[in-house]
Amino acid sequence: MVVRKFPRFPVTIPSTLVQRDKLRYNASVKDLSLKGCRLESVVRPFTGMQVELLIELPGEASPIHVSKATVRWSGSQGIGIEFLTLAPPEQERLKRVVEQASVKAGQALIIPQGELPNG
Repeated sequence: MVVRKFPRFPVTIPSTLVQRDKLRYNASVKDLSLKGCRLESVVRPFTGMQVELLIELPGEASPIHVSKATVRWSGSQGIGIEFLTLAPPEQERLKRVVEQASVKAGQALIIPQGELPNG
């Protein structure tokens, strides 16, 4: 069992994975935390690859833009992404989405101080 500092919560959110500022792939966020996510996509990036992620939120005009993230693993279970840099407004939007997901999952969201990615 993996013990995470930032628990992931089940979601299904459309997203776009961006490689090298130009290659864009449709993806779906399946688990989400304040520090990362698990994606499903046809692309299989290599471990350590730097990417951007655009997380599309229903009813919102613009996606959450994770400007810098890294691929931690990739395989049959999807793609594990760690968020490295988010601007403060994006971090607040992400926090709101993760809090909503934690309520749906029936779990309390505990945020370790000083450990969130920022821009």
